Amino acid sequence: MTGTDLQTTRAEAVRSPGRWLALAVLVLAVLLVAVDATVLGLATPFLSEDLQPSGTQLLWIGDVYSFVIAGLLVSMGSLGDRIGRKKLLLIGAVAFGAVSVLNAYATSPEMMILARALLGVAGATLMPSTLALIRNIFHDPKERSLAVGIWGAAASAGAAVGPVVGGFLLEHFWWGSVFLINLPVMAVLVLVGIKLLPESRDPNPGPWDLISVFLSLIGIVSVVYAVKEAAVHGFRWDAAAAAVIGLTALYWFARRQLTLPSPLLDMRLFHHRGFSGAVLADLLTILGLSGLVFFLSQFLQLVQERSPLEAGLIELPAAVGAVGAGLMAGYLARRASVRSAVSGGLTAVGLALAACTAISASTGVVALGIALFVGGIGAGLAFTVTADVILSTVPKRQAGAASAVSETAYELGAALGIALLGTIVTGIYRGFSAPPGIPADAAAAAHDSLGGAVEAAKELPPEQGAAMVSAAQDAFTDGFQTAAAVGAGVLFATAVAAWFLLRGQKLEEGLEHP
Repeated sequence: MTGTDLQTTRAEAVRSPGRWLALAVLVLAVLLVAVDATVLGLATPFLSEDLQPSGTQLLWIGDVYSFVIAGLLVSMGSLGDRIGRKKLLLIGAVAFGAVSVLNAYATSPEMMILARALLGVAGATLMPSTLALIRNIFHDPKERSLAVGIWGAAASAGAAVGPVVGGFLLEHFWWGSVFLINLPVMAVLVLVGIKLLPESRDPNPGPWDLISVFLSLIGIVSVVYAVKEAAVHGFRWDAAAAAVIGLTALYWFARRQLTLPSPLLDMRLFHHRGFSGAVLADLLTILGLSGLVFFLSQFLQLVQERSPLEAGLIELPAAVGAVGAGLMAGYLARRASVRSAVSGGLTAVGLALAACTAISASTGVVALGIALFVGGIGAGLAFTVTADVILSTVPKRQAGAASAVSETAYELGAALGIALLGTIVTGIYRGFSAPPGIPADAAAAAHDSLGGAVEAAKELPPEQGAAMVSAAQDAFTDGFQTAAAVGAGVLFATAVAAWFLLRGQKLEEGLEHP
Protein backbone atom coordinates (compact mmCIF):
# COMPACT_ATOMS: atom_id res chain seq x y z
CA MET A 1 0.00 0.00 0.00
CA THR A 2 1.43 3.40 -0.99
CA GLY A 3 1.56 6.41 1.31
CA THR A 4 -1.25 8.02 -0.66
CA ASP A 5 -3.41 4.89 -0.39
CA LEU A 6 -2.77 4.77 3.35
CA GLN A 7 -3.85 8.42 3.73
CA THR A 8 -7.01 7.72 1.74
CA THR A 9 -7.77 4.69 3.90
CA ARG A 10 -7.34 6.74 7.04
CA ALA A 11 -9.62 9.44 5.68
CA GLU A 12 -12.26 6.83 4.94
CA ALA A 13 -11.84 5.23 8.34
CA VAL A 14 -13.06 8.24 10.29
CA ARG A 15 -15.94 6.98 12.42
CA SER A 16 -18.41 8.46 14.86
CA PRO A 17 -17.82 10.63 16.76
CA GLY A 18 -14.58 11.39 14.91
CA ARG A 19 -16.17 12.52 11.67
CA TRP A 20 -18.60 14.83 13.46
CA LEU A 21 -15.82 16.37 15.55
CA ALA A 22 -13.86 16.88 12.33
CA LEU A 23 -16.94 18.56 10.85
CA ALA A 24 -17.06 20.93 13.84
CA VAL A 25 -13.53 22.11 12.99
CA LEU A 26 -14.45 22.64 9.33
CA VAL A 27 -17.59 24.57 10.31
CA LEU A 28 -15.45 26.83 12.50
CA ALA A 29 -13.31 27.72 9.48
CA VAL A 30 -16.20 28.45 7.12
CA LEU A 31 -18.07 30.39 9.80
CA LEU A 32 -15.13 32.72 10.31
CA VAL A 33 -14.57 33.35 6.60
CA ALA A 34 -18.28 34.05 6.13
CA VAL A 35 -18.38 36.39 9.13
CA ASP A 36 -15.40 38.28 7.75
CA ALA A 37 -17.24 38.92 4.49
CA THR A 38 -19.97 40.96 6.23
CA VAL A 39 -18.55 42.04 9.59
CA LEU A 40 -17.10 45.11 7.88
CA GLY A 41 -20.57 46.39 6.95
CA LEU A 42 -21.30 47.93 10.35
CA ALA A 43 -17.73 49.17 10.73
CA THR A 44 -17.97 51.14 7.47
CA PRO A 45 -19.13 54.45 9.05
CA PHE A 46 -16.34 54.30 11.66
CA LEU A 47 -13.75 53.29 9.08
CA SER A 48 -14.90 56.14 6.81
CA GLU A 49 -14.43 58.66 9.60
CA ASP A 50 -10.95 57.38 10.44
CA LEU A 51 -9.44 56.59 7.01
CA GLN A 52 -11.59 59.00 4.94
CA PRO A 53 -11.84 56.84 1.78
CA SER A 54 -13.58 58.04 -1.35
CA GLY A 55 -16.83 56.38 -2.40
CA THR A 56 -14.99 54.15 -4.90
CA GLN A 57 -12.33 53.24 -2.32
CA LEU A 58 -15.08 52.37 0.13
CA LEU A 59 -16.64 49.96 -2.36
CA TRP A 60 -13.24 48.36 -2.97
CA ILE A 61 -12.69 47.95 0.77
CA GLY A 62 -16.08 46.25 0.96
CA ASP A 63 -15.69 43.87 -1.96
CA VAL A 64 -12.00 43.30 -2.81
CA TYR A 65 -11.89 40.51 -0.21
CA SER A 66 -14.56 38.57 -2.08
CA PHE A 67 -13.10 39.43 -5.50
CA VAL A 68 -9.70 37.95 -4.63
CA ILE A 69 -11.22 34.88 -2.99
CA ALA A 70 -13.37 34.31 -6.08
CA GLY A 71 -10.37 34.70 -8.38
CA LEU A 72 -8.24 32.17 -6.48
CA LEU A 73 -10.74 29.55 -5.29
CA VAL A 74 -10.48 27.28 -8.33
CA SER A 75 -6.69 27.39 -8.14
CA MET A 76 -6.62 26.74 -4.39
CA GLY A 77 -9.19 23.94 -4.64
CA SER A 78 -7.02 22.25 -7.22
CA LEU A 79 -3.90 22.86 -5.10
CA GLY A 80 -5.60 21.18 -2.13
CA ASP A 81 -6.37 18.14 -4.31
CA ARG A 82 -2.64 17.95 -5.03
CA ILE A 83 -0.79 18.76 -1.78
CA GLY A 84 -3.50 17.67 0.67
CA ARG A 85 -6.66 19.47 1.76
CA LYS A 86 -5.83 19.37 5.46
CA LYS A 87 -2.37 20.81 4.85
CA LEU A 88 -3.75 23.67 2.73
CA LEU A 89 -6.47 24.39 5.30
CA LEU A 90 -3.98 24.70 8.16
CA ILE A 91 -1.56 26.84 6.14
CA GLY A 92 -4.45 29.12 5.19
CA ALA A 93 -5.61 29.38 8.79
CA VAL A 94 -2.21 30.61 9.98
CA ALA A 95 -2.02 33.13 7.12
CA PHE A 96 -5.58 34.32 7.76
CA GLY A 97 -4.77 35.10 11.38
CA ALA A 98 -1.55 36.93 10.52
CA VAL A 99 -3.10 39.10 7.79
CA SER A 100 -6.03 39.96 10.08
CA VAL A 101 -3.59 41.99 12.19
CA LEU A 102 -2.59 44.00 9.11
CA ASN A 103 -6.27 44.76 8.46
CA ALA A 104 -6.87 45.86 12.04
CA TYR A 105 -4.05 48.39 11.99
CA ALA A 106 -4.41 49.80 8.46
CA THR A 107 -3.68 53.53 8.39
CA SER A 108 -4.90 54.55 4.91
CA PRO A 109 -7.56 53.51 2.39
CA GLU A 110 -4.88 52.09 0.09
CA MET A 111 -3.37 50.01 2.89
CA MET A 112 -6.83 48.78 3.87
CA ILE A 113 -7.63 47.68 0.31
CA LEU A 114 -4.29 45.81 0.10
CA ALA A 115 -4.83 44.18 3.49
CA ARG A 116 -8.33 43.05 2.53
CA ALA A 117 -6.95 41.62 -0.73
CA LEU A 118 -4.30 39.62 1.16
CA LEU A 119 -6.99 38.38 3.55
CA GLY A 120 -8.83 37.16 0.45
CA VAL A 121 -5.76 35.19 -0.64
CA ALA A 122 -5.68 33.46 2.75
CA GLY A 123 -9.44 32.91 2.74
CA ALA A 124 -9.24 31.23 -0.66
CA THR A 125 -7.15 28.43 0.86
CA LEU A 126 -9.79 27.70 3.51
CA MET A 127 -13.16 27.51 1.77
CA PRO A 128 -12.69 24.75 -0.87
CA SER A 129 -10.73 22.61 1.60
CA THR A 130 -13.64 22.53 4.04
CA LEU A 131 -16.25 21.29 1.55
CA ALA A 132 -13.82 18.87 -0.13
CA LEU A 133 -12.94 17.28 3.22
CA ILE A 134 -16.66 16.79 3.93
CA ARG A 135 -16.94 15.00 0.57
CA ASN A 136 -14.16 12.64 1.62
CA ILE A 137 -15.15 12.15 5.27
CA PHE A 138 -18.86 11.38 4.79
CA HIS A 139 -19.56 8.49 2.42
CA ASP A 140 -23.25 7.96 3.22
CA PRO A 141 -25.12 10.46 1.00
CA LYS A 142 -27.75 11.17 3.65
CA GLU A 143 -25.09 11.81 6.28
CA ARG A 144 -23.23 13.95 3.80
CA SER A 145 -26.39 15.96 3.08
CA LEU A 146 -26.70 16.68 6.81
CA ALA A 147 -23.01 17.58 7.01
CA VAL A 148 -23.32 19.88 3.98
CA GLY A 149 -26.45 21.33 5.59
CA ILE A 150 -24.52 22.17 8.75
CA TRP A 151 -21.69 23.58 6.62
CA GLY A 152 -24.14 25.60 4.52
CA ALA A 153 -25.93 26.85 7.64
CA ALA A 154 -22.59 28.08 8.99
CA ALA A 155 -21.77 29.85 5.71
CA SER A 156 -25.19 31.50 5.47
CA ALA A 157 -25.43 32.25 9.19
CA GLY A 158 -21.89 33.62 9.24
CA ALA A 159 -22.84 36.24 6.71
CA ALA A 160 -25.78 37.28 8.90
CA VAL A 161 -24.02 36.91 12.27
CA GLY A 162 -21.19 39.16 11.07
CA PRO A 163 -23.19 42.35 11.73
CA VAL A 164 -24.09 41.17 15.25
CA VAL A 165 -20.47 40.40 16.11
CA GLY A 166 -19.39 43.66 14.53
CA GLY A 167 -22.07 45.58 16.37
CA PHE A 168 -21.02 44.20 19.75
CA LEU A 169 -17.34 44.93 19.13
CA LEU A 170 -18.00 48.44 17.81
CA GLU A 171 -20.02 49.24 20.92
CA HIS A 172 -16.93 48.58 23.06
CA PHE A 173 -13.82 48.83 20.86
CA TRP A 174 -12.46 50.52 17.73
CA TRP A 175 -13.22 49.28 14.21
CA GLY A 176 -10.01 47.21 13.95
CA SER A 177 -11.33 44.84 16.59
CA VAL A 178 -13.62 43.21 14.01
CA PHE A 179 -10.48 41.67 12.49
CA LEU A 180 -8.63 40.75 15.68
CA ILE A 181 -11.37 38.29 16.66
CA ASN A 182 -9.95 36.07 13.91
CA LEU A 183 -6.79 35.33 15.90
CA PRO A 184 -8.13 33.14 18.74
CA VAL A 185 -10.53 31.34 16.40
CA MET A 186 -7.77 30.50 13.95
CA ALA A 187 -5.51 29.35 16.80
CA VAL A 188 -8.20 26.89 17.94
CA LEU A 189 -8.76 25.74 14.35
CA VAL A 190 -5.07 24.96 13.82
CA LEU A 191 -4.49 23.22 17.16
CA VAL A 192 -7.63 21.10 17.01
CA GLY A 193 -7.46 20.53 13.25
CA ILE A 194 -3.98 19.01 13.47
CA LYS A 195 -5.39 16.30 15.75
CA LEU A 196 -8.85 15.69 14.31
CA LEU A 197 -8.81 16.27 10.56
CA PRO A 198 -7.86 13.40 8.24
CA GLU A 199 -5.68 14.18 5.24
CA SER A 200 -7.02 13.54 1.76
CA ARG A 201 -5.84 14.29 -1.77
CA ASP A 202 -6.20 13.18 -5.36
CA PRO A 203 -4.01 10.05 -5.71
CA ASN A 204 -3.06 10.99 -9.31
CA PRO A 205 -3.31 14.79 -9.44
CA GLY A 206 -0.82 15.76 -12.12
CA PRO A 207 1.11 19.07 -12.06
CA TRP A 208 -0.35 22.37 -10.84
CA ASP A 209 -0.54 24.63 -13.89
CA LEU A 210 0.61 28.13 -12.90
CA ILE A 211 -0.51 29.64 -16.22
CA SER A 212 -4.08 28.51 -15.45
CA VAL A 213 -3.80 29.97 -11.93
CA PHE A 214 -2.80 33.33 -13.39
CA LEU A 215 -5.52 33.27 -16.06
CA SER A 216 -8.33 32.49 -13.62
CA LEU A 217 -7.27 35.24 -11.22
CA ILE A 218 -6.82 37.90 -13.93
CA GLY A 219 -10.01 36.87 -15.70
CA ILE A 220 -12.39 37.04 -12.75
CA VAL A 221 -10.93 40.14 -11.11
CA SER A 222 -10.79 42.06 -14.43
CA VAL A 223 -14.37 41.24 -15.38
CA VAL A 224 -15.75 42.23 -11.99
CA TYR A 225 -13.69 45.43 -12.02
CA ALA A 226 -15.10 46.30 -15.45
CA VAL A 227 -18.68 45.74 -14.31
CA LYS A 228 -18.19 47.85 -11.19
CA GLU A 229 -16.43 50.73 -12.91
CA ALA A 230 -18.87 50.83 -15.82
CA ALA A 231 -21.81 50.96 -13.44
CA VAL A 232 -20.31 53.77 -11.34
CA HIS A 233 -18.62 55.93 -13.99
CA GLY A 234 -20.08 54.80 -17.29
CA PHE A 235 -18.45 52.66 -19.96
CA ARG A 236 -15.05 54.37 -20.10
CA TRP A 237 -11.91 53.12 -21.80
CA ASP A 238 -10.45 51.59 -18.62
CA ALA A 239 -13.61 49.55 -17.95
CA ALA A 240 -13.70 48.43 -21.59
CA ALA A 241 -10.02 47.42 -21.47
CA ALA A 242 -10.56 45.48 -18.24
CA ALA A 243 -13.58 43.68 -19.74
CA VAL A 244 -11.60 42.67 -22.84
CA ILE A 245 -8.63 41.48 -20.75
CA GLY A 246 -10.87 39.56 -18.35
CA LEU A 247 -13.00 37.84 -20.97
CA THR A 248 -9.92 36.96 -23.03
CA ALA A 249 -8.23 35.47 -19.95
CA LEU A 250 -11.30 33.43 -19.03
CA TYR A 251 -11.70 32.16 -22.60
CA TRP A 252 -8.03 31.20 -22.68
CA PHE A 253 -8.42 29.53 -19.26
CA ALA A 254 -11.38 27.45 -20.45
CA ARG A 255 -9.63 26.41 -23.67
CA ARG A 256 -6.47 25.51 -21.77
CA GLN A 257 -8.37 23.30 -19.30
CA LEU A 258 -9.73 21.25 -22.19
CA THR A 259 -6.20 20.52 -23.46
CA LEU A 260 -4.42 19.79 -20.16
CA PRO A 261 -4.18 16.14 -19.02
CA SER A 262 -4.65 17.33 -15.40
CA PRO A 263 -6.68 20.58 -15.55
CA LEU A 264 -7.26 22.89 -12.61
CA LEU A 265 -10.96 22.67 -13.42
CA ASP A 266 -12.55 19.98 -15.54
CA MET A 267 -14.74 22.10 -17.83
CA ARG A 268 -16.68 18.99 -18.84
CA LEU A 269 -18.43 19.21 -15.47
CA PHE A 270 -20.47 22.10 -16.89
CA HIS A 271 -21.94 19.79 -19.54
CA HIS A 272 -24.02 18.37 -16.68
CA ARG A 273 -27.22 20.44 -16.64
CA GLY A 274 -27.74 19.93 -12.90
CA PHE A 275 -24.19 21.04 -12.11
CA SER A 276 -24.51 24.22 -14.20
CA GLY A 277 -27.95 25.02 -12.79
CA ALA A 278 -26.72 24.55 -9.22
CA VAL A 279 -23.75 26.86 -9.80
CA LEU A 280 -25.98 29.60 -11.27
CA ALA A 281 -28.47 29.34 -8.40
CA ASP A 282 -25.63 29.34 -5.89
CA LEU A 283 -24.15 32.56 -7.28
CA LEU A 284 -27.39 34.52 -7.49
CA THR A 285 -28.71 33.41 -4.09
CA ILE A 286 -25.68 34.90 -2.38
CA LEU A 287 -25.70 37.95 -4.68
CA GLY A 288 -29.14 38.86 -3.38
CA LEU A 289 -28.49 38.12 0.29
CA SER A 290 -25.05 39.73 0.56
CA GLY A 291 -26.12 42.92 -1.20
CA LEU A 292 -29.16 43.13 1.07
CA VAL A 293 -27.17 42.67 4.30
CA PHE A 294 -24.33 45.02 3.28
CA PHE A 295 -26.54 48.00 2.42
CA LEU A 296 -29.14 47.34 5.07
CA SER A 297 -26.38 47.64 7.68
CA GLN A 298 -25.62 51.16 6.46
CA PHE A 299 -29.32 52.03 6.16
CA LEU A 300 -30.05 51.01 9.75
CA GLN A 301 -27.15 53.08 11.11
CA LEU A 302 -27.07 56.13 8.87
CA VAL A 303 -30.75 56.51 7.92
CA GLN A 304 -32.58 55.07 10.91
CA GLU A 305 -29.69 56.18 13.16
CA ARG A 306 -29.49 52.99 15.18
CA SER A 307 -26.42 51.85 17.13
CA PRO A 308 -24.15 49.21 15.52
CA LEU A 309 -25.25 46.52 18.00
CA GLU A 310 -28.93 47.30 17.50
CA ALA A 311 -28.49 47.16 13.73
CA GLY A 312 -26.71 43.82 14.01
CA LEU A 313 -29.42 42.33 16.20
CA ILE A 314 -32.11 43.42 13.74
CA GLU A 315 -30.31 41.40 11.05
CA LEU A 316 -30.11 38.28 13.26
CA PRO A 317 -33.37 36.70 11.94
CA ALA A 318 -31.56 36.11 8.64
CA ALA A 319 -29.08 33.88 10.47
CA VAL A 320 -31.85 32.02 12.30
CA GLY A 321 -33.71 31.35 9.05
CA ALA A 322 -30.53 30.26 7.24
CA VAL A 323 -29.50 27.79 9.96
CA GLY A 324 -32.95 26.19 10.20
CA ALA A 325 -33.36 25.87 6.44
CA GLY A 326 -29.80 24.62 5.96
CA LEU A 327 -30.31 21.77 8.43
CA MET A 328 -33.60 20.73 6.80
CA ALA A 329 -32.51 21.28 3.20
CA GLY A 330 -31.40 17.73 2.39
CA TYR A 331 -34.56 16.22 3.88
CA LEU A 332 -36.81 18.65 2.01
CA ALA A 333 -35.00 18.12 -1.29
CA ARG A 334 -35.52 14.34 -1.00
CA ARG A 335 -39.14 14.56 0.15
CA ALA A 336 -40.15 17.09 -2.53
CA SER A 337 -37.52 17.61 -5.22
CA VAL A 338 -34.22 19.38 -5.72
CA ARG A 339 -35.72 21.90 -8.09
CA SER A 340 -38.59 22.68 -5.69
CA ALA A 341 -36.14 23.34 -2.86
CA VAL A 342 -33.80 25.51 -4.93
CA SER A 343 -36.51 27.46 -6.79
CA GLY A 344 -38.42 27.95 -3.55
CA GLY A 345 -35.29 29.24 -1.84
CA LEU A 346 -34.53 31.67 -4.66
CA THR A 347 -38.12 32.92 -4.58
CA ALA A 348 -37.88 33.52 -0.81
CA VAL A 349 -34.72 35.62 -1.21
CA GLY A 350 -36.46 37.53 -3.99
CA LEU A 351 -39.43 38.22 -1.72
CA ALA A 352 -37.12 39.56 0.99
CA LEU A 353 -35.57 41.94 -1.53
CA ALA A 354 -38.98 42.92 -2.87
CA ALA A 355 -40.08 43.83 0.66
CA CYS A 356 -37.16 46.26 0.86
CA THR A 357 -38.62 48.31 -1.99
CA ALA A 358 -41.04 49.72 0.60
CA ILE A 359 -38.39 50.43 3.23
CA SER A 360 -38.21 53.89 4.79
CA ALA A 361 -36.78 55.70 7.80
CA SER A 362 -39.92 54.78 9.75
CA THR A 363 -39.96 51.05 8.91
CA GLY A 364 -40.30 49.06 12.13
CA VAL A 365 -38.17 46.27 13.55
CA VAL A 366 -40.86 43.59 13.12
CA ALA A 367 -41.27 44.21 9.38
CA LEU A 368 -37.51 44.19 8.87
CA GLY A 369 -37.14 41.02 10.92
CA ILE A 370 -39.80 39.15 8.94
CA ALA A 371 -38.23 40.12 5.60
CA LEU A 372 -34.77 39.06 6.77
CA PHE A 373 -36.07 35.79 8.22
CA VAL A 374 -37.70 34.89 4.91
CA GLY A 375 -34.52 35.82 3.04
CA GLY A 376 -32.42 33.72 5.42
CA ILE A 377 -34.66 30.69 4.92
CA GLY A 378 -34.38 31.06 1.17
CA ALA A 379 -30.60 31.44 1.20
CA GLY A 380 -30.05 28.51 3.57
CA LEU A 381 -32.29 26.25 1.49
CA ALA A 382 -31.00 27.14 -1.97
CA PHE A 383 -27.32 27.40 -1.05
CA THR A 384 -27.20 24.10 0.86
CA VAL A 385 -29.04 22.05 -1.76
CA THR A 386 -26.95 23.45 -4.61
CA ALA A 387 -23.72 22.67 -2.72
CA ASP A 388 -24.92 19.09 -2.22
CA VAL A 389 -25.80 18.78 -5.91
CA ILE A 390 -22.39 20.09 -6.96
CA LEU A 391 -20.59 17.61 -4.67
CA SER A 392 -22.79 14.69 -5.70
CA THR A 393 -22.07 15.04 -9.41
CA VAL A 394 -18.28 14.59 -9.24
CA PRO A 395 -15.96 11.74 -8.16
CA LYS A 396 -14.18 12.13 -4.82
CA ARG A 397 -10.81 12.76 -6.42
CA GLN A 398 -12.20 15.98 -7.93
CA ALA A 399 -13.85 17.12 -4.69
CA GLY A 400 -11.51 20.06 -4.26
CA ALA A 401 -12.09 21.43 -7.74
CA ALA A 402 -15.87 20.96 -7.51
CA SER A 403 -15.95 22.54 -4.05
CA ALA A 404 -13.98 25.45 -5.45
CA VAL A 405 -16.63 25.98 -8.13
CA SER A 406 -19.32 26.09 -5.43
CA GLU A 407 -17.24 28.48 -3.34
CA THR A 408 -16.33 30.63 -6.34
CA ALA A 409 -20.03 31.05 -7.02
CA TYR A 410 -20.57 31.98 -3.35
CA GLU A 411 -17.76 34.54 -3.19
CA LEU A 412 -18.36 35.95 -6.64
CA GLY A 413 -22.02 36.31 -5.73
CA ALA A 414 -21.07 38.17 -2.56
CA ALA A 415 -18.74 40.47 -4.48
CA LEU A 416 -21.20 41.12 -7.29
CA GLY A 417 -24.01 41.68 -4.81
CA ILE A 418 -22.07 44.53 -3.24
CA ALA A 419 -20.70 45.81 -6.56
CA LEU A 420 -23.79 45.68 -8.77
CA LEU A 421 -26.42 46.62 -6.19
CA GLY A 422 -23.93 49.09 -4.74
CA THR A 423 -23.47 50.87 -8.03
CA ILE A 424 -27.25 51.34 -8.29
CA VAL A 425 -27.37 52.74 -4.74
CA THR A 426 -24.34 54.97 -5.37
CA GLY A 427 -25.53 56.18 -8.77
CA ILE A 428 -28.93 57.28 -7.45
CA TYR A 429 -27.47 58.65 -4.23
CA ARG A 430 -25.00 60.92 -6.00
CA GLY A 431 -27.82 62.54 -7.94
CA PHE A 432 -29.41 64.22 -4.91
CA SER A 433 -29.54 68.03 -4.71
CA ALA A 434 -27.77 69.62 -1.77
CA PRO A 435 -29.80 72.37 -0.02
CA PRO A 436 -29.04 75.95 -1.12
CA GLY A 437 -26.16 77.67 0.62
CA ILE A 438 -24.11 74.55 1.35
CA PRO A 439 -20.36 75.18 0.77
CA ALA A 440 -18.93 73.41 -2.27
CA ASP A 441 -16.48 71.25 -0.28
CA ALA A 442 -19.23 70.07 2.10
CA ALA A 443 -21.54 69.30 -0.84
CA ALA A 444 -18.76 67.32 -2.56
CA ALA A 445 -18.13 65.27 0.59
CA ALA A 446 -21.86 64.66 0.96
CA HIS A 447 -22.20 63.40 -2.62
CA ASP A 448 -19.29 60.99 -2.17
CA SER A 449 -21.05 58.80 0.43
CA LEU A 450 -23.75 58.96 3.08
CA GLY A 451 -21.10 58.61 5.76
CA GLY A 452 -19.33 61.59 4.20
CA ALA A 453 -22.57 63.60 4.34
CA VAL A 454 -22.99 62.85 8.06
CA GLU A 455 -19.42 63.90 8.79
CA ALA A 456 -19.61 67.05 6.64
CA ALA A 457 -22.83 68.10 8.36
CA LYS A 458 -21.01 68.31 11.68
CA GLU A 459 -19.02 71.29 10.35
CA LEU A 460 -22.12 73.19 9.23
CA PRO A 461 -24.67 75.28 11.18
CA PRO A 462 -27.27 72.92 12.75
CA GLU A 463 -30.14 73.81 10.40
CA GLN A 464 -28.02 73.50 7.25
CA GLY A 465 -26.42 70.28 8.48
CA ALA A 466 -29.78 68.69 9.30
CA ALA A 467 -31.20 69.65 5.90
CA MET A 468 -28.24 68.18 4.04
CA VAL A 469 -28.29 64.92 6.04
CA SER A 470 -32.05 64.59 5.45
CA ALA A 471 -31.63 65.04 1.70
CA ALA A 472 -28.75 62.54 1.66
CA GLN A 473 -30.74 59.99 3.68
CA ASP A 474 -33.69 60.28 1.30
CA ALA A 475 -31.40 59.75 -1.69
CA PHE A 476 -29.75 56.70 -0.09
CA THR A 477 -33.19 55.23 0.66
CA ASP A 478 -34.28 55.77 -2.95
CA GLY A 479 -31.12 54.04 -4.17
CA PHE A 480 -31.60 51.14 -1.77
CA GLN A 481 -35.22 50.67 -2.85
CA THR A 482 -34.27 50.64 -6.54
CA ALA A 483 -31.39 48.20 -5.97
CA ALA A 484 -33.72 45.92 -4.00
CA ALA A 485 -36.23 45.95 -6.88
CA VAL A 486 -33.54 45.02 -9.41
CA GLY A 487 -32.21 42.29 -7.12
CA ALA A 488 -35.70 40.88 -6.60
CA GLY A 489 -36.27 40.72 -10.36
CA VAL A 490 -32.99 38.84 -10.86
CA LEU A 491 -33.83 36.33 -8.11
CA PHE A 492 -37.34 35.64 -9.43
CA ALA A 493 -35.97 35.08 -12.94
CA THR A 494 -33.32 32.72 -11.56
CA ALA A 495 -35.97 30.77 -9.65
CA VAL A 496 -37.74 30.10 -12.96
CA ALA A 497 -34.47 29.14 -14.68
CA ALA A 498 -33.52 26.77 -11.83
CA TRP A 499 -36.90 25.05 -12.11
CA PHE A 500 -36.04 23.99 -15.67
CA LEU A 501 -32.28 23.47 -15.29
CA LEU A 502 -32.66 21.19 -12.26
CA ARG A 503 -35.48 19.09 -13.75
CA GLY A 504 -34.96 15.44 -12.79
CA GLN A 505 -31.99 16.22 -10.52
CA LYS A 506 -31.92 14.08 -7.36
CA LEU A 507 -29.70 13.82 -4.30
CA GLU A 508 -27.91 10.50 -3.82
CA GLU A 509 -29.50 7.74 -1.74
CA GLY A 510 -27.85 4.83 0.07
CA LEU A 511 -24.27 4.20 1.13
CA GLU A 512 -21.49 5.26 -1.19
CA HIS A 513 -18.74 2.70 -1.68
CA PRO A 514 -15.47 4.46 -2.51
